Amino acid sequence: MTRQVHDQLAKEYLEELLKPLGKVETSKDVKSEVQEIDVWFVPTTTSTNSELGLLGKMAVTSCLFEPYRNAPNEIEIRSCLLKLYSVQGELLRQTKREKRSISEQELPLLWILTPTCSERILEGFGAKIKEGWEKGVYFLPKYQKAAIVAINQLSMTEDTLWLRVMGKGRTQMEAISEVVELSKENDKWDRLMEIFASWRKNLELNSDVNDEEARELIMSLSPAYLKQREEWKQEGIEEGRQQGRQEGRQQGRQEGQKDGQRLMVESLLAVRFGNLDEELSAIVSPLMELSLTERTQLLLNLSNLSRQELLARFKVD
Repeated sequence: MTRQVHDQLAKEYLEELLKPLGKVETSKDVKSEVQEIDVWFVPTTTSTNSELGLLGKMAVTSCLFEPYRNAPNEIEIRSCLLKLYSVQGELLRQTKREKRSISEQELPLLWILTPTCSERILEGFGAKIKEGWEKGVYFLPKYQKAAIVAINQLSMTEDTLWLRVMGKGRTQMEAISEVVELSKENDKWDRLMEIFASWRKNLELNSDVNDEEARELIMSLSPAYLKQREEWKQEGIEEGRQQGRQEGRQQGRQEGQKDGQRLMVESLLAVRFGNLDEELSAIVSPLMELSLTERTQLLLNLSNLSRQELLARFKVD
C-alpha cells in the first residue's frame, strides 16, 4: 500500500513541477509489452529551468522518470531500461514512417530516482559520476542513455530540493518542510501542498497503523498537511466574513478548530508511536496549551523524539 501511494504521489508531484516546461504523461503505456512508464516528459524548450535546480537540468530533453520508494534491485533496473529502449524503438519506427531522421541526442533518457543505491548496484551497471553533475547522480555507459539518482547522496542545497522531496525518512521530511516554507513566500507552490495533504490523508485512512513505512511517510507529509489545514481553516473564516455570519458562528468555529487541532495532535502521536495509549493521551491537553508556533515546531520534530523524551518534557512518568 505504501509503495502504491508513493508511486502515485511521485507521479502527481513530478507532473505538477514539469507541466510548465512541456508535455507530461503519467502511467504511459509501452506497446511492446503490458508495461507503464511512471512519468514521460517532452520539453517545449531546450533552456534549463533554474527554478527547479537539478530537476530542471534533467528535464531539458525528452525523458522517462521512474521514481522508487525503496531502492530498486537489478531486475527492476533492467525493467526500466527495457521501457526506455521500447520507447526509443517506437520513436525510431515513427521517424522511419515519416521519412525523417532522429539524432542520438534526440533520443530520450531514463532517470531512475531511488532513495538509496548500493555500491554493488552502481558497479554492476557501470554507473559513474559525470563531470558537471551533482554528486549522487550516476550515469550508465554513454549509449545506454540512463542514470541512477541516489537521492540520499545529494547535497542539502536549494538546487536539489525538488528531488529530495522524493527521498525517504529524514531526507524527505526536511525537504518537504523546506517546500512548506517556500509556499509561505510564494503561492505558486500551493498546488504541491494540496497534493501532499491529500496523499497524507489517503495514506492515513488506508494504511495499517502498525506499518512502520506508512507511518514514516505520514510523518514526512505532515508539515504540508498542517499548513494546508491552516489554509483551509482561513478560507473558511474568510468565507464566513463574506457571508456576514462570522460573529454568530465565532464561538462554534473556534471550538471546532480546537477539536480539529486536538484530533490532529492525537493522530500524529498515534502514527509516531504506533497507538495512543494512556500515557500519550495524558500529554495531549498540556501539548494543546502550547502556543501554535511551539506546538507546530514540536510536531514537526516528533520523528526525532523518543517516547521517553516526549513524556519527560511534559513530566509524565
